[in-house]
Amino acid sequence: MDKAAAEEFIRLYHAENPSAGSVRPRLRDVLAEIDRTGSYTHTPGELAFGARVAWRNSSRCIGRLYWKSLRIRDRRHVDTADGITDECVEHLRVAGNKGRIRPTITVFAPDRPGRRAARIRNEQLIRYAGHRQPDGSIVGDPLYAEFTDQARALGWEPPGGRFDVLPLLIDVKGVTELRTLPAEVIMEVPITHPHYPWFGQLGLRWHAVPAISNMCLEIGGLCYPAAPFNGWYMGTEIGARNLADTDRYDQLPLIARHLGMDTSNERTLWRDHALVELNVAVLHSFAEAGVTMTDHHTEARRFMTHLEKEERSGRVCPADWSWIVPPLSGALTPVFHRYYDDVRLTPAFAHHPAVAAPTTDRT
Repeated sequence: MDKAAAEEFIRLYHAENPSAGSVRPRLRDVLAEIDRTGSYTHTPGELAFGARVAWRNSSRCIGRLYWKSLRIRDRRHVDTADGITDECVEHLRVAGNKGRIRPTITVFAPDRPGRRAARIRNEQLIRYAGHRQPDGSIVGDPLYAEFTDQARALGWEPPGGRFDVLPLLIDVKGVTELRTLPAEVIMEVPITHPHYPWFGQLGLRWHAVPAISNMCLEIGGLCYPAAPFNGWYMGTEIGARNLADTDRYDQLPLIARHLGMDTSNERTLWRDHALVELNVAVLHSFAEAGVTMTDHHTEARRFMTHLEKEERSGRVCPADWSWIVPPLSGALTPVFHRYYDDVRLTPAFAHHPAVAAPTTDRT
């Protein structure tokens, strides 16, 4: 246990929360607990503050203006696969909020000395399977073909469609457990276009709650390996990446053909035209469904407001330019035209190191 990291966080918490009182008694208790047990326990207030600041410090997230609004679900006492699944289901229900998406985090137990806590292998609570075909093609999302293979090896029997929601793979006490999510909490939006009726016939859709679930929440030297959290989607995440990237759903050539564009020559800018129409469709569809979503122009302006607030507060606002600048019309947004401090601060969300394939060996 890194005492320096614990002390740094406790001092930060008390500096930004004067109502918590003097830092000295709390710091004395924390250091004594580390000496006694090799670790320490965050108070509910410290946990909530740490989770919110981890979002504030997320250099790849453009939507941090509302970091203080993050809802905290403290579930550190839940440590079974069934219990974690139930709480993930409730997370999706609470965060989905019938379309009015709420930024939410559910925090499970932290790692302890000699005892690794439960972990969710899924990148997000809801993602779509990629089914390998005999001819080498993939039906669904190619990014998750390997994960789909792992789920099948654990007994999952999917329909084999383009938008099959993957089951949860949860590591508990050295065993990987497979659990499926009930359909009633999987909120999805069919993609249509305000001007092209044929767009709805493409059969596209996307899920409403982007709950990242495979990152470690680092607070004061402690790692919470299972802490799914979500904001809401920015349209380009779906329209310019998930449905457009050539190694994902790769829909631009099909859309361009429906638009009657010449795809034989890049100078026709058929990709650009198709990309704009796909993003128009995504924004239109979420609005029609009553599901919270923001566009990249609005979110870029909000980020600049966040940046100004952080600078006025005397804090560094870490930002990775390659992630903050939207993947569509970047130069038309204010975030394009400046440099940022791409530093790593804590608390933070951190990627886990690579792990071995799932196991069901209980011996």
